Amino acid sequence: MSVDAISLEVFKNLFISVAEEMGVTLGRTAYSPNIKERRDYSCALFDHTGRMVAQAAHIPVHLGSMPASVEAALRRFTFAPGDIVILNDPYLGGTHLPDITLVAPVFVPSGGSQVLAGFVANRGHHADIGGMTPGSLPLSTELHQEGFIIPPLKLAREGRLNEEVVELLCRNSRTPAERRGDLSAQIAAIHTGQRRFQEVVARYGLATAREHMEALMDYSERLMRAAIAAIPDGTYAFLDYLEGDGVTDDPVPLAVSVTIVGDTATADFTGTSPQVRGCINTPIAVAQSALLYTFLCLAGTPIPSNHGCARPLCLAAPQGSLLNPSPGHAVAGGNVETSQRIVDVLFGALARALPDRVPAASQGTMNNLLVGGLHPDHHLPYVYYETIAGGMGARPASDGLDAVQTHMTNTLNTPVEAFEYQFPMRVRRYAIRRGSGGRGEKRGGDGVVRELEFLAPARVTVLSERRRSQPYGLQGGNPGQTGENALLRRGVEEVRLPAKTTLDVEAGDVLRISTPGGGGWGHGQ
Repeated sequence: MSVDAISLEVFKNLFISVAEEMGVTLGRTAYSPNIKERRDYSCALFDHTGRMVAQAAHIPVHLGSMPASVEAALRRFTFAPGDIVILNDPYLGGTHLPDITLVAPVFVPSGGSQVLAGFVANRGHHADIGGMTPGSLPLSTELHQEGFIIPPLKLAREGRLNEEVVELLCRNSRTPAERRGDLSAQIAAIHTGQRRFQEVVARYGLATAREHMEALMDYSERLMRAAIAAIPDGTYAFLDYLEGDGVTDDPVPLAVSVTIVGDTATADFTGTSPQVRGCINTPIAVAQSALLYTFLCLAGTPIPSNHGCARPLCLAAPQGSLLNPSPGHAVAGGNVETSQRIVDVLFGALARALPDRVPAASQGTMNNLLVGGLHPDHHLPYVYYETIAGGMGARPASDGLDAVQTHMTNTLNTPVEAFEYQFPMRVRRYAIRRGSGGRGEKRGGDGVVRELEFLAPARVTVLSERRRSQPYGLQGGNPGQTGENALLRRGVEEVRLPAKTTLDVEAGDVLRISTPGGGGWGHGQ
């Protein structure tokens, strides 16, 4: 079958449907609220050389960095039918330790033997993978404090599950039943992806499937090059600061220069802070993910996200810097917080080139909240993890949205009913934070206020940003309001909390998280 516009569209959707159905399987069979309710997972399809062909519309920070996990697996192993590789090491293809990735080959029959047709992979955020605090996103100073480190290992070999690896992983988590359940869901999703891709190949043939994989990547490359070519040539710079690394409150510079030459773009992060002692260092795969996400947003035409659309993009980050740390440095917050601020500086730089297209800053944080303790009803450990929505930055043509997840995360919230059923906490308030978005011709979206009352003692970690620096407005728009973290002891005495903190709470205490609003765009009327 020759490739034409119609066949390319058909195969594009066939490939995406493989990843989408993997996601449905994973979400519906998972055990933890973080995966089954919040959908903190991602799935993708790769060709036989490990290049990403298609992804489902899941989590941007997962999907842009997942190719590094597949690459690490391919470097380490040869594959046979029934193999599955597991990994979470941030310095061997991972992002941060709670994100566990599974990679598996897809073999199809050909001439009496099995031929490698491609790979399927998924990544799920496990609510606890061990480490110094519940939830495995601690205010750490080295990677080993963050949890259980898994280099690329064979979780299954020729269809036989390595139960010892599963036992070791579960034994290192505070919530072993959740880990086993979520890992089983990831395995089920792998099997779903393998079957669906095998069905595509059985129907159309391996040569035709490979031909359309290649054509789809080339098509995405052409679209991305056209989008970049529409940006005026030049170098555009921006500088912002993160609000401490979790060890000190000292500002941490994040600088970028974006150079556009014809149909290529280079983002040079020289001038960004050296690697820091705290947990906000970021594996370079996460920075590459943020770069890809930013340019996909700016393209006027939807671009299928795959290996091809990354070809015209180049990222430079010095070894030993915040965005390219040396192995062993803490990275728990880099995937969730630093990634958001990378998008902020990239948009800030590109706003100089495209003032009528780039939106104002969104909330610039995921407002990570982690709680763990013993459940008073059954005296077993529990761990709760959530990222809390905020305001979207205003866009040149419309207001920012209120109370949404923005940029590098795409999760849902935990419904109040499910939350209160499973955890010894009560939602006292959950409301839009009116007036927190920046004013302008187009107003920034408002954040939210979420108050949780603890019904039993617990340990709490908050990992957030934009508590001191406001999300910027553009073209004369006002900035959004900063976020606030506060603890009400016994529900009465208010104690302001820093952006990044770990503390112990008692029954009757109330935690209030007020998330940032988005920046406004344009001069107000």
